[in-house]
Amino acid sequence: MREVAGRVLIDAARGVATNAHAPYSRFSVGAAVLLADGRIVTGANFENASYGLSLCAETVALATANSEGHLRDVVAIGVTGGRIESDGSIAGSALVTPCGRCRQIINEAAQLGGRDIDIYCGSADGGAFARFRASELLPHAFGPADLGLAD
Repeated sequence: MREVAGRVLIDAARGVATNAHAPYSRFSVGAAVLLADGRIVTGANFENASYGLSLCAETVALATANSEGHLRDVVAIGVTGGRIESDGSIAGSALVTPCGRCRQIINEAAQLGGRDIDIYCGSADGGAFARFRASELLPHAFGPADLGLAD
């Protein structure tokens, strides 16, 4: 069951990755967040000429879930991406995992929701696939629980 959910999330992430605004890195990333009610919220990376202001796909998707009042309801997230080819397609065989900043943001949702979120990672070409837990990708994380704001 988990792998099926993961594949659905990766497919949704792959679909939204085509909407990325990545003219500087030419690396497109899509993310899909599964909520407790079964809905999927997506996001694509959004770069900015001032590189530090860019937003990762995972951050966009989680911020969307939060803006809908569902940050505590995040159950799983799928992430995939790759280089943008000259024809606009997305290519690559490497597994894409969340960056450190995104791992911290995922941890925030995990601690607030009281669950260890599944993170499904895939490659642009669909050949690579793996499942991690939030606690595996960011062990000993500092978050809301350390401040008394989560169970």
